[in-house]
Amino acid sequence: MSETVVRENPAEQRYEIHVDGALAGFTVYQPGDGLLAFVHTEIDEAYAGQGLGKVLIRDTLDDVRKRGLGVLPFCPFVRGFIAKNADYLDLVPEGERGRFDLA
Repeated sequence: MSETVVRENPAEQRYEIHVDGALAGFTVYQPGDGLLAFVHTEIDEAYAGQGLGKVLIRDTLDDVRKRGLGVLPFCPFVRGFIAKNADYLDLVPEGERGRFDLA
């Protein structure tokens, strides 16, 4: 069984997912006033098809929620995750949801 850890790397402005200590992927953000704008998500090809992207985004959004921040999902992967998991919709400011086709 692999050990999977998601943690923020503020110096790189991203959240990273590590599998058994190796960097497997990341999601990049740009900090704003009370929110994080997610702009890109990438999973290393060696880890493709293992569902790590979903784990990365879920754990990232859970951390963002704990910190009391909002989310602007410019990254299509983050936007798609929120669209499929409505319990995270509240992280996107109501006035911004139309911009991302989120009801």
